[in-house]
Order: sequence, then structure tokens, then C-alpha cells
Amino acid sequence: MTIQLSDHFNYRKLLLFTIPSMIMMVFTSIYSVVDGFFVSNFVGKTPFAAVNFIMPVLMILGSVGFMFGAGGSALVSKTMGEGDDEKAQRLFSLFVYCTAICGIVIAVISFIFLRPLASLMGAEGAMLDNGVTYGRILLVALPCYMLQFEFQSFFITAGKPQLGLAVTVICGLANMVLDAVFVVVFSWGLVGAALATAFSQILGGVIPIFYFSRKNNSQLRLTKTELDGKALLKACTNGSSELMSNISTSVVSMLYNFQLMRYAGENGIAAYGVLMYVNMIFLAIFIGYSTGIAPVVAYHYGAKNHLELKGLLRKSYVVIGIFAVSMFVLAEILAKPLAGIFVGYDRELMGMTKRAFTIYSFSFLFSGIAIYGSSFFTALNDGLTSALISFLRSLVFQVAAVLILPVFLEIDGIWFSVVAAEMVAAMMTVFFIAVKRKKYQY
Repeated sequence: MTIQLSDHFNYRKLLLFTIPSMIMMVFTSIYSVVDGFFVSNFVGKTPFAAVNFIMPVLMILGSVGFMFGAGGSALVSKTMGEGDDEKAQRLFSLFVYCTAICGIVIAVISFIFLRPLASLMGAEGAMLDNGVTYGRILLVALPCYMLQFEFQSFFITAGKPQLGLAVTVICGLANMVLDAVFVVVFSWGLVGAALATAFSQILGGVIPIFYFSRKNNSQLRLTKTELDGKALLKACTNGSSELMSNISTSVVSMLYNFQLMRYAGENGIAAYGVLMYVNMIFLAIFIGYSTGIAPVVAYHYGAKNHLELKGLLRKSYVVIGIFAVSMFVLAEILAKPLAGIFVGYDRELMGMTKRAFTIYSFSFLFSGIAIYGSSFFTALNDGLTSALISFLRSLVFQVAAVLILPVFLEIDGIWFSVVAAEMVAAMMTVFFIAVKRKKYQY
């Protein structure tokens, strides 16, 4: 079934179009989850904590790809909706080339300063050495990692979400197989896990380059372009919410690690790492849906089809509500089995992780609302509102909660922090959508 951005979307068509994006995001999240499973079970608790400790830094660096992907695809889709396909091709090419250049520069600088940065964050001894080793190997693949994030959005804009899904599945399977071979069979430990992930990220960036650089039957192709400062600024503004969300999430993760070291030590960081793996997979469904539907919203906004915009918003919140309840129930049921998969070898750590799960899972009831709201305003090319939602949700509310609640509830306060922050962010998002409805006529 061929689905175009210009189509009218009922619930069936909405799900058919966005499911590839959701699966794409889940498979992307599985990278670090697979590494965590193999490192925790076959290398040790300290290397596992080191991976969780350094991962927020790597996510911050890779978030530039999210910015150009989300912000750029919104601008390209809007341009296509206005009927200027040639300009859309030039803009697409410009964003891809800029992402590749930024990736190389950021990777070189980060490789040099990763150790002092990790030390400044509080890592020392074996955790510092392990974290730097893992991080530097992944930095080699950083430009491709950024491109992979970017192409996830552009595959959708090109009308090829299934192809984007295929690339992501290939990369995810490669990561899983190589983790098993390098860590279990060859006993390369933490280095093997990092090499497996780096190789899969390189595949994720290179395969789309080959596809879009050749003649294809999609709506986009890499062509000659020219520097357009205004378009770059607009893309960065549009995608600033995604950039802010990723940076804020990573900064908050560092703060969580600091608080957990204070209240629970190395066990706390390991338990939080398990939560983050499940959180990444569950939130990937919200993010994947929001990313998948954003080009459709941008297209109809550019075409001034306000009735379709209104329908997309209403249907999306019904879909997100169903997902939210399902995730909460699933997280409560799977708390013990998931804790056992990652840390079943340590009774005390498993008990802490299970307790954290039962509290943390309430956050899934609220998190999808703000995630979709931010993406919705990005698609409307309202980068300021989108960034404000992301900034408040992922940084301000969470920082305030994780600093205040542990004072009264100790370690339980850390797990409750995310629930409180997501609930407030959901209410704020509903307020912004209500206030802006006349301006954008949805």
C-alpha cells in the first residue's frame, strides 16, 4: 500500500505510515541495550556501570544529527508541500553534507578531551579507564551515527519509511550478532562491545548515503547544493527542540548518576542503567510515532490544509493514549523479568532495580504527550515553542525534581523524579496546544 504525504490519514493509514518509524527508533535504542546486556553478564558490573556513565556524553554528541534530521525534514517537507521539489532536493543535500562535516569535527575534538571530561564528571579508576575506552571507539563512528539519526527522518520525508526500517533492522541485527561474537566467542570484553556498536553505526550512516546519492524512486536525492545560511538557521531552529531534548536528557542522566552515587553507590548507577535501557525502548515508540507523522503535519501545514491538521492532532493523541496505558501495564508486569535479565546475578542489585521499575513505570502514562507536542510544533516550523517544551520537560522539571525529591524520599525520590517531571510537562504541553490552536488553525 503506497502512502503519500498528501493523503488523507485515517487511523489505519496513520499506523501503517508510522510503524516503520517506531520500529526504527526501537532498533536504534537496542544498540546500547544489547551492549549493556553483554557487558553486564559477560564482562562485569564495573564495566557495565562505565558504559552507562559515558553513554550520556555520546548521546549529546550524536544529537546534532537529530537536530538536522527533525528540523531539516520539517523544512524540506514544507517546501515540498509548497510545490518546490527542486529546492527541497537542494536543502536535503545541504543538511546531509553539513551533518557529515560537523560529525568529523566533533569526533576529533571529543576524542582528545573525553578523558578529562569523564574525570571531571567524577569517574575514576577502572570506571574512568573503561568509560574512556568504550567512548573513544564509538567516537570513530560518530559522523555515521549522526547521519543515521538524520536519515531516519529523511527516509520518512522521502516517502520510504519501510526502507529506513530495513536499514535500521540490518544495523540492529549486525550489532547483536557482533556483540555475541566479539564479547562471548572472542572474549574481547568491553572493546568487543564497543566495536560491535561502532560497526553497526557505520552501516547506518553509509547505506543511506549510497541510496540517496544514486538515482532512486524516492522523492529525495543527494545533488549539488549551495550554502544557504538562512535555511541552515531555520533547520537548526526547527530542530532545536530535538537537540535540546537529547542534550537535556544526557545532562540529566549525568545528574542522576551523581545523585545515585551519593545515595546508592555503584549499584544505583547499574540499576539506573537498566531503567534507561527499557526507557529508551519504550520512549522510542513515542519518538518514532512523532518523527513518523511530523513530515505529514509539515506537508499539510505548507499546503494550508487545516482540516487535515486538526484530524492528525486528534487522532495522534488517541494513539498516544493507547500506547501510554499499554506501556505502563507492560512495565509493571515485566519489572522482575527485565531486572533479572540484566542484573539477576546480584540479589541486592536486582531488588533495587525491581523497586525502581515499579515506580518509574508511571512516567510512561505522561511522557508521550510532551514528546508528540514538541514534534508537532517542530513540524509547524515553530521551533521556539517546540524547544521550550523540550527544555522544560527534559531539563528544568527533571533537574528540579531530582534535586528536591531525594531530600524527602532518599533513593525512591530519584525514581519518582521522572514521574513528577513528565506529569508537569504533559500539562504544560496541553496548555501550549490550546493557546496556539487559532494561530495554526488546527
